[in-house]
Amino acid sequence: MDWTIPDDIQSFVASLDAFIEAEITPLEAEHPQFFDHRREWARTDWERDGYPRKEWLELLHEMRRRSDAAGFFRYPLPAALSGQDGSNLAMAVIREHLVARGSGLHFPHTDEHSVVANLPVALVLHAYGTSEQQERWIEPLITGAAEIAFGLTEPGHGSDATFLETTARRDGDDWIINGAKRFNSLVDQAEVDLVFARTGGRDGKAEGITAFLVRTDAPGFSVPFNHWCFNMPSDHPEVHLDDVRVPAEAVVGEVGRGLDCAQLFIHENRIRQAASSLGAAQYCIDRSVEYAQERVVFGKPLRDHQGIQWQLVELQTDADFLRNTLHKTAAMMDAEGKTAVTDKVAMVNMRANQLACRAADRAMQIHGGMGYTRAYQFEHLYRHHRRYRITEGTDEVQLRRIASRLFDFGRRPTTTG
Repeated sequence: MDWTIPDDIQSFVASLDAFIEAEITPLEAEHPQFFDHRREWARTDWERDGYPRKEWLELLHEMRRRSDAAGFFRYPLPAALSGQDGSNLAMAVIREHLVARGSGLHFPHTDEHSVVANLPVALVLHAYGTSEQQERWIEPLITGAAEIAFGLTEPGHGSDATFLETTARRDGDDWIINGAKRFNSLVDQAEVDLVFARTGGRDGKAEGITAFLVRTDAPGFSVPFNHWCFNMPSDHPEVHLDDVRVPAEAVVGEVGRGLDCAQLFIHENRIRQAASSLGAAQYCIDRSVEYAQERVVFGKPLRDHQGIQWQLVELQTDADFLRNTLHKTAAMMDAEGKTAVTDKVAMVNMRANQLACRAADRAMQIHGGMGYTRAYQFEHLYRHHRRYRITEGTDEVQLRRIASRLFDFGRRPTTTG
């Protein structure tokens, strides 16, 4: 069967490229310190615990404003949010394409900033928020006028989210929250934090966990420090909640069903992370092939050495196999729903993130000493995509999810003896 990317997606990508060249690349050129070998230093406020520098955030906001005005930024969002209902397949193609261009203002590898939106918290509020929450937060989230942090991970619990130690108890019409969060992304920029706390049920069970919108300036909400990470700048602070009082209307979704919100967030991100990592891998492969064509070693082009050829052939073979499975999985998500192919999403997420790291490592090696410098993007791509092997579920969690479907865990009776 002859399969090609649908015409409407190809047309959108072509229009997006034209917009980037006309509006975003010139804007990037006006601020070279954020994109050349100085990028990490220039983007990071080293005197303010490693958070993003104000000037960098302002540039990202201008990129978003231009993309939104041109009609590209909201593409994947529902029509109810002024989006174009972009499909999972379309977003897989777009994300890979953007990153395969290399890191730049169009996709700077700083959190999830991009000329095409990735706003899972807005989708969470659209699906589970009250009308008041939706009216207050969704449009400001889209325009960048507001941020909402995401507080799920804890000092003692990362992938095992059903074992949360943060608790919330009723006090009249209010809730009192106590606990701690780790890598609580975007707290430095956010007015509110989407905090997950156990309000009932048993450890190890999803039921009984509730999601709350907690103001970051609330009494008892504190940020003792910010984690400096492999990829800087970092907005992944530690958060303490000591008798933080929130009203009943702060609950997002149903009491005791907060992990529904978290699952929507994660399922939205995993397939897009995979596409981004595939794009990063392809960028590293393409640049390495170009270099091997030009570089002469021991009297002949680098491309003529089988040791170099085969490394790149192996990487390109893996990339092509992954691309086919990624597109098929994204199309199945569109047809059957996000959770119907959760094992396939785990497969492409794990393999794509691993491939990005391998390709960046090989690119550094093939480019020699210069490949190790920040004159090239390979180290930057490696540091960012190495994070993806932990966030939204570690490699091991992806394997566990695949095994759950493969061995039918949860649907067959447990045996003993």
